[in-house]
Amino acid sequence: MIELLKLEQYCNELLGVARFDDYCPNGLQVDGGKPEIGHIASAVTASQAVIEAAIEQQADLLLVHHGYFWRGEPAPLTGIKGRRIRSLLHGGLSMMAYHLPLDAHPTLGNNYLLGERLGFVNAAPLDQGLVWQGELPEVTPEVLVDRIAQHLDRTPFLIRGHSRLVQSVGWCTGAAQNAISEAAAAGLDLFISGEISESTTHLARELGIHYIAAGHHATERYGVQALGEHLAKKFVLTHQFIDEFNPV
Repeated sequence: MIELLKLEQYCNELLGVARFDDYCPNGLQVDGGKPEIGHIASAVTASQAVIEAAIEQQADLLLVHHGYFWRGEPAPLTGIKGRRIRSLLHGGLSMMAYHLPLDAHPTLGNNYLLGERLGFVNAAPLDQGLVWQGELPEVTPEVLVDRIAQHLDRTPFLIRGHSRLVQSVGWCTGAAQNAISEAAAAGLDLFISGEISESTTHLARELGIHYIAAGHHATERYGVQALGEHLAKKFVLTHQFIDEFNPV
């Protein structure tokens, strides 16, 4: 067992939360009333189904990548958000969320872990930002599509931007499709993110870079699992990952 606030402080320091100007508060978002934590449930998004599954597991803490209180969203705790938070409180379930800090971490982050999973070598942040870059032996973009489908269990979407083989790759998980311009400016052959917008097709073709949309949920399953496993090992806690299916 570990005190909830001590666990939050440890995570905040581990992930360097103070360095980020994020779209949501990172750290403890909902205090479920239990001062000590022994069982963590983790998930990508704090949906109603995930909350109910965590309560059924008798978890003390729900650790997620996508939490609540996003910049610009309505403040009242009504509707879906009100129901979710009411469920957390009634279930005695606290919730911590880490967004950009969990994307960026050098060993527990979504970007690092996606690159590792896909076998990219010499992986490192591009210009010390959220976009990462790496290398692989020359392949066609279709070979990389097959590799992503195999490792992420999701069929990705490819936009061809040129006729060359792929050796240099950039990536940024989630809804980072607009970072394709940054990847193209760095001279990379292909860029991977989670989502695709209508404009991404035109950008890929006109910038001369292949683009693969591999799924927002699919590309961001790994950081929160790694953080949950790290905390369980360090503080002798129970950890279970809830992988709610999401095709997007």
